[in-house]
Amino acid sequence: MSAKTILIVDDEAPIREMIAVALEMADYRVLEADSAQAAHAMVVDHQPDLVLLDWMMPGTSGIELARRLKRDEATAELPIIMLTAKGEEDNKIQGLEAGADDYITKPFSPRELVARLKAVLRRATPQGIEDAVEIDGLVLDPVSHRVSVDGQSLEMGPTEYRLLQFFMTHQERAYTRGQLLDQVWGGNVYVEERTVDVHIRRLRKALGEPHQQLIQTVRGTGYRFSAKG
Repeated sequence: MSAKTILIVDDEAPIREMIAVALEMADYRVLEADSAQAAHAMVVDHQPDLVLLDWMMPGTSGIELARRLKRDEATAELPIIMLTAKGEEDNKIQGLEAGADDYITKPFSPRELVARLKAVLRRATPQGIEDAVEIDGLVLDPVSHRVSVDGQSLEMGPTEYRLLQFFMTHQERAYTRGQLLDQVWGGNVYVEERTVDVHIRRLRKALGEPHQQLIQTVRGTGYRFSAKG
């Protein structure tokens, strides 16, 4: 698989350089931007796999750019790690509510940054972006973004697709509605937990018999994906 591309967005050149060296040593491709405006253009043109985004920048702040990227359907799934000198909990919550996947307070070690970045990328592509997952004739192909049963394509919405992808790559474990919101919706606190139930119903309907039985309701907890019945 080709190297992942990381966009570093920070108005301070020495910080960009320090991060770029650490990432290149870890075999990532690196893009750099010194402002939110330049970063947005690079996201559109180069489609990086993850954005490292400084909170405090002249003009448009990192948090405003994060909100903009998450609002746009084309970039809503792009993982974002916020970099900032602000360590207060309120700021951390604000960053995560804007759609950031993780949050690192300066100063940080390059090793910590690379470890956090790997973890976020792993969550974003649990099986690696090119690996199809197959369970009992149900196949999810991340490259073509298709789901099929015994070769017959299934129709489902983007949220149901993401929900199924998460379940198929995290089997045999019960998840609460809150955990599913964090993993599939990206921790958007404005979504009601009962929204999960609506999408589970839609997903079961799309799967049909017998595969809808793979998604089990765990009373008092939430849901589990299990091929064991």
